[in-house]
Amino acid sequence: MVIAIDGPAGTGKSTVASIIAQKLNITFLNSGSFYRALTLALLEAGIDIKNPEAVIEFCKKQKMDYVNSHLILNGVDVESRLHEDQVSANASPVSAIPEVRHIVNDRLHEIVKSLSIVCEGRDMTTVVFPDAEYKFYLDASIDVQAERRFKQGVSNLSLEEIKAAIIKRDEMDKNKVEGSLKIAPDATYIDTSDLTIEKVCEIIISKIHQ
Repeated sequence: MVIAIDGPAGTGKSTVASIIAQKLNITFLNSGSFYRALTLALLEAGIDIKNPEAVIEFCKKQKMDYVNSHLILNGVDVESRLHEDQVSANASPVSAIPEVRHIVNDRLHEIVKSLSIVCEGRDMTTVVFPDAEYKFYLDASIDVQAERRFKQGVSNLSLEEIKAAIIKRDEMDKNKVEGSLKIAPDATYIDTSDLTIEKVCEIIISKIHQ
């Protein structure tokens, strides 16, 4: 079974997907972790992110596994480093390269062959798992998005800087050549601005158990 959740940053996707996975006793798969892990590896290797050919060649050689909802890159658990400011600033341009998306999507499809999952990202419902049994699109106002990201405490940026970064990233994500952020016609749309995480989970679980 695949439950796919899309939406911009700060809408509660990761938290919601994680709770749903626990409640249903299936695996939570965060697609963004794969792009962030590749971005981290690129930065550490000193690869020029503006050089698509170099990025693609490098990404092809990386080994990514997913164990207990932790991203394992070349045998190392990098989960705790995926939200460093440098990684956040560069993940979108890396994930905008179509060939990099193909590398990640192929890996996701491999993983899903043996697991039931809840996955979240930008194009889970539209590109990666268009045949998912359940599809949801979470949204929130930009102020709520920024505030939630700020409260996570994983960034050194101010609230206003986070807001500007989210606006820029969402703009890039909506205009990607492949895997752009959009609402699948058959996805359930949920505005989470005024909802608690518990309420959002309740709505999703009730749809699944209908």
